[in-house]
Amino acid sequence: MVINIEKVRGLKRVSGMQNQPLIILIFLFFCFGSMIFRLFWLQIIHGPRYKELSNENRIKLVERSPIRGRLLDRNGEILATSRFKYNLYAQPRLLDKETWIDLKNTIGKLLKISDELLEIRYQKGIDSKLFRIPLIYDLTPEQIVRFQEIAPALKGIQLDIDVLRHYPYGNLASHVMGYTQPLTAEEFKILSKRGYKIRDRIGRTGIEAAFESDLRGEWGGQMLEVNAFGAVQRNLGEKPAVAGKDITLTIDLGIQLAAEKALSTKKAGAIVALDPRTGAIRAMASRPAFDPNFFSKLFTSQKEYDSLFLSENKPLFSRALNAYDPGSTWKPVTALAGMETGQFPPDIRLKTQGCITYGSHCFPEYNRVGFGSIGYEEALAFSSNTFFYQVGVGVGSQALYEVAKKLGFEALSGIEIGYEESKGLVGNAKWAEKGRGWGKSGQTPWIPEDMASASIGQMVVLVTPLQLARAYAVFANGGYLITPHLVDGQVDWLAPDKRSKVDLNVSFLETVRMGLRKVVESGTANSLNLSKFPLISGKTGTAEDSTGGLDHAWFVGFSPYELGELVVVAFAQNTPGGGSVHALPMAKQVFEAWIKTRDMNN
Repeated sequence: MVINIEKVRGLKRVSGMQNQPLIILIFLFFCFGSMIFRLFWLQIIHGPRYKELSNENRIKLVERSPIRGRLLDRNGEILATSRFKYNLYAQPRLLDKETWIDLKNTIGKLLKISDELLEIRYQKGIDSKLFRIPLIYDLTPEQIVRFQEIAPALKGIQLDIDVLRHYPYGNLASHVMGYTQPLTAEEFKILSKRGYKIRDRIGRTGIEAAFESDLRGEWGGQMLEVNAFGAVQRNLGEKPAVAGKDITLTIDLGIQLAAEKALSTKKAGAIVALDPRTGAIRAMASRPAFDPNFFSKLFTSQKEYDSLFLSENKPLFSRALNAYDPGSTWKPVTALAGMETGQFPPDIRLKTQGCITYGSHCFPEYNRVGFGSIGYEEALAFSSNTFFYQVGVGVGSQALYEVAKKLGFEALSGIEIGYEESKGLVGNAKWAEKGRGWGKSGQTPWIPEDMASASIGQMVVLVTPLQLARAYAVFANGGYLITPHLVDGQVDWLAPDKRSKVDLNVSFLETVRMGLRKVVESGTANSLNLSKFPLISGKTGTAEDSTGGLDHAWFVGFSPYELGELVVVAFAQNTPGGGSVHALPMAKQVFEAWIKTRDMNN
């Protein structure tokens, strides 16, 4: 059989041509199927995400920071405000090494800044991996104009506005107002959920911290449509930034200035002046102080930080809210304890002497001879130690402690910046039995020497200047324990939860009041017995420093005597010489400023 080869080859070619369209059709179906699946994947499944990315490329949000609310004194004087500063920044992502060298030379010549300083700041920003590197702070108007003239040619260099806190009176009432600082990375993780931005500043201490939510305001912004080259095409909408609320303080600038001046001659101390009727604080000064503008600087060296935070003078520490030995200013508390127990009634007379022995120590009278047989009023006027030793030791530590608690001691006062406040200490037998805060229970018993010291505000008694002002307000206002405060706001400060009647016999309070008046009439504070003053009552004090330092000087007073309108506490830390020598003149300056303010308002 002969096979026709050509016929076979023809059959094969015909068979191949018949299958080719099917293969092409399958291939095309696969291609179109892949395209349709890809479109489905992009448009349906991931459509919203890609739309968001597209909008981000097309739409630019320009954020606008809010203006922080101002702090005002009770008469509307500005104590803290905001200030605009123009600063020059470099954007390192847009610059290479050669471009930066050229820009540095141009900027240096244009704005009269040394190349070395620009290089130092730029390299510091590079090392810190900053998105924007600050080059020049607080440009002058002339520098701004010079820069703007050639700004388009300086790619990667940006002029921007920073809103910074400004305190026009420097360190005045710095511990009251506090300061602001930029957010830390850890804070931003938490506060970003509440609308904070990484560029925000937050109140750290004082009123700035206590009223942060009111002062900060809300961010705004402008939504712009841009093309591929970044040029603005149109404005798509705008949300104005909302300024923070102004806070009006109870502080009176005139009285505060007088308090600051009175303290200026002392190494350390505090002055508190408040209205005993409502608790409104008219002045609160502490020395050493600090300038809160320090924290508004955009650049601060480590040396500057160390000089403030590591200073042995502790300028950030509020003496008005810290506890110290009160000395003789404590004697009215002992007097009330004696009368309240009934052991030492208001008309009692006790024999004073050169010294009285308790335990192993003879506790002296400050004049070393005594004042004869005297009652409460004379004992307060002369500031007799041996009179109050007898009363305090006679009633015991628990009775003294209970009266002290009624007057607001060993407790926070309720002031808005109370997180900085010490509770103080009123030592007693129970406290000693538990270890005195440093020893073991049962090994540090209360001894007679403790009780004698507690009677005159020494060693085992520590109080803050603010606590003393609050306690003496009870004597000034007819027997009410008030809540000291720095902002009146919408609060009723005469409501029972803010101003409560003290559970002490009114006649006993009057006995103390008469004694405090005699202190000024004929006692240790007679230099305040001036006709130009409304009648002033008060108490001087000299206290040994239980930490081992020099003596403290105190004066606490209120005026007018009939119904007090102002209580003043003056405290000179580690200033030996006596309360009448050092603290009383400080208080006198504050009372003089108050009288001027009082006359202007009447």
